[in-house]
Amino acid sequence: MNNFKLENIINQKLNSQTIQDFVPNGLQVEGKEEVNNIILGVTACQKLLNYALEKNADAIIVHHGFFWKKESPVIHNMKRQRLKTILCNDINLYAWHLPLDIHPSLGNNITLANILNIKPISPNFSFPFFLGNFEKPIIGEVLRSKLTQILNRNVLYYHGDHALDSIKTIALCSGSGQQFIEQAVKLGIDAFISGELSEPTIHIVREMNIHFYVAGHHATERGGIQSLGDWLNKKFNLNTHFIDIENPA
Repeated sequence: MNNFKLENIINQKLNSQTIQDFVPNGLQVEGKEEVNNIILGVTACQKLLNYALEKNADAIIVHHGFFWKKESPVIHNMKRQRLKTILCNDINLYAWHLPLDIHPSLGNNITLANILNIKPISPNFSFPFFLGNFEKPIIGEVLRSKLTQILNRNVLYYHGDHALDSIKTIALCSGSGQQFIEQAVKLGIDAFISGELSEPTIHIVREMNIHFYVAGHHATERGGIQSLGDWLNKKFNLNTHFIDIENPA
């Protein structure tokens, strides 16, 4: 498949042109014209780039790519080596950030919600986070154990002193989505799942009496890129292979 055609297909699928982001979504570094062999990963780190090179990949697709807003434009050291690996070997680098977090069928949020059997409250995906219900209420510690098993990592768990014993309504937002917790609380949630923890969040959890799970930025953002790779394989018969570069954050 032509490298620019691949970009257009994924842009259309993820509706990325309608989403404001702080990173360019799509083809970030142009490589060879024809793409068949694709390596996918969460972040375009050097270890992933080296693996793609070993596997003779035509393209790399990631959730966290390059050229973030407010990032220094100077090409030194680590950034130089990463770009050198891609450019000198004619590999295409694609990245989709927020479009891959919130997509209603392939996104990080919906992927995790489906694994946990959380049903959306409505088909309205206008929120930056997923909002849904468990079919049957679940005990807070049981959900922590379930997340730990599913994501294969130690999940931190906090709750307010007067939080409900069981959880019915829940919001989740992958990565650094804890910034949306107050917005979600206004919608009547019992619990919130995110990837990261910030100091003010614990006070919000305590004072708003909800359950809160810190499941890892990397761990909560593996699902979307894997779903995208599976979709490309099934829909267009492209050779896609997801590589999980372990990250405890």
